[in-house]
Amino acid sequence: MVSRLGVRIPRELPAARLTGLARRAEREGLDEVWIVEDCFYAGGIATASAVLAATEKITLGIGIMPAVARNPAIAAMEIAALAELYPGRLIAGFGHGVPSWMRQIDAWPKSALAAFEETLTVIRRLLAGERVSFEGKHVRLDEVELEFPPALPPKLVAGVRGPKSLAAAGRVADGTLLAEPATPEYVRATRDLIGVEGHSIATYNWLALDADPERARERARSDVASAIGPNSGPALEPLDFGAELLAEVKAASDRADLARRLRPEWIDRLSISGPLDRCVEQIRALYAAGTESVILLPLLGEPEEESFAAAGRIASALRG
Repeated sequence: MVSRLGVRIPRELPAARLTGLARRAEREGLDEVWIVEDCFYAGGIATASAVLAATEKITLGIGIMPAVARNPAIAAMEIAALAELYPGRLIAGFGHGVPSWMRQIDAWPKSALAAFEETLTVIRRLLAGERVSFEGKHVRLDEVELEFPPALPPKLVAGVRGPKSLAAAGRVADGTLLAEPATPEYVRATRDLIGVEGHSIATYNWLALDADPERARERARSDVASAIGPNSGPALEPLDFGAELLAEVKAASDRADLARRLRPEWIDRLSISGPLDRCVEQIRALYAAGTESVILLPLLGEPEEESFAAAGRIASALRG
């Protein structure tokens, strides 16, 4: 199994900062740099193009684009152009999209699952150079064929979490991207649900590299809490403390209250945090569970350059 390490550039940063951070990730010897397409921040295709042009060899992941936000033929055109310009360096991620955001732009479908599966099905076929006619619940194409299909189609990954969506990901995607917090237990449970050989898993996790374990936990506390909510069952239920944590999620009045309720040992399990040797151990545990790519997230409000340097130290330690 390939073991890769990457970083994610926060969505909260203006687009002008992305290229400099991507170059920093490449200098640090990281394998991947990921960008986010969330409403209503910078667009994924435009920022991916800028990052790929500004770097030389690092892989760029878009994690993730809403499947319903673009016509799949147009999405395939854009992805094909990037894949042809930068062969072997693109990973294109798709998910359902946040329902409230998709309703804001009048894009939420009658069946999110059907829309997701149909969209990835036809994008995959178009990128492979096929002429596609398709009549589905959400997608309809009439004899569509790309004039310039890429010689090397990029990997398509699914950013989904529910059992039916994971089953669909196994049918139509090359891999699955698990949102933070992604533990080894979550990875193994996901692999069991997908049940497809060769299907890759990538994981997002908060990073707090710090020689002081207690300080690392406190640095990560609010970010871990921000990533947990009522829909986090698939990520938390495989954990031995999952039921207890989900009860705290239900009882908490807001994110700050939930952050206060998080036990130190939970934060240790839900983030890549602490001294260098512990961070390396946690990442190796994810690889052993079936993760092919661990993507580290800078803590919000902390200097991104320092987080990328910390990720570089971890990459060196893993190679050493």
